[in-house]
Amino acid sequence: MTLEVIGAGFGRTGTMSLKVALEELGFGPCYHMSEVFEHPEHIELWRAAAQGKSVDWEQIFGGYRATVDWPGCTFYNELMQRNPDAKVILTVRDPKGWYESAYNTIYRITAAASSSLVFYLAILVMPRAKRMKRARRMIVELIWERDFDGRFEDREHAIETFERHNEEVEQRVPAEKLLVYEVKEGWAPLCEFLGVEVPDQPFPHLNDAEVFRGRIRRIRVLTVATLTFGVSVAVLVLLRFRRRR
Repeated sequence: MTLEVIGAGFGRTGTMSLKVALEELGFGPCYHMSEVFEHPEHIELWRAAAQGKSVDWEQIFGGYRATVDWPGCTFYNELMQRNPDAKVILTVRDPKGWYESAYNTIYRITAAASSSLVFYLAILVMPRAKRMKRARRMIVELIWERDFDGRFEDREHAIETFERHNEEVEQRVPAEKLLVYEVKEGWAPLCEFLGVEVPDQPFPHLNDAEVFRGRIRRIRVLTVATLTFGVSVAVLVLLRFRRRR
């Protein structure tokens, strides 16, 4: 495993835009939370890492040149030690804006997928729901419980955690290897830091908040559909039982 770029910034700080930008600059493939859903075999490895167990990082990052976003940002220090020549990018944004964004996207979609009954019924009609449930468990353990001590709904605590994390990154990472970066700054500081030329195309400013809202809507539709399915099956079973009597 040789990572050239390690993203230390929490999710909802422009990490998807950074992922795409890094890949356009030749630092791909770049690991991101979205990769977990493409590689469900990674879920249990991340759960083990969240529990403080030893993890073979090569099993996760083999073939990747960069990582951004959760779950990797939680372990930026460990990854930096294993990849001493890697450069570290700390994506930042206004703390209050970050909290509102994280709460209304990542946190809400995790909460929307929290019903065990819904997932039990969904698994009957959609096998992929089982993978989603495992991924949700990992997200809860690693992000909401480990990083935020189970107190993300406490706005002040969450913002303090966000700010403390950023301060620790700046203290731990040697200045010559660290870029504190807002994606709204575009190509110039990123390319200068990485020692590459600025591309001709516009910087990929991706606003994926609507994607999260779409996922939340789909989960709610799934909830209604699976509950309706469950009730319908129960009614049919009851009617058949009465007819037999």
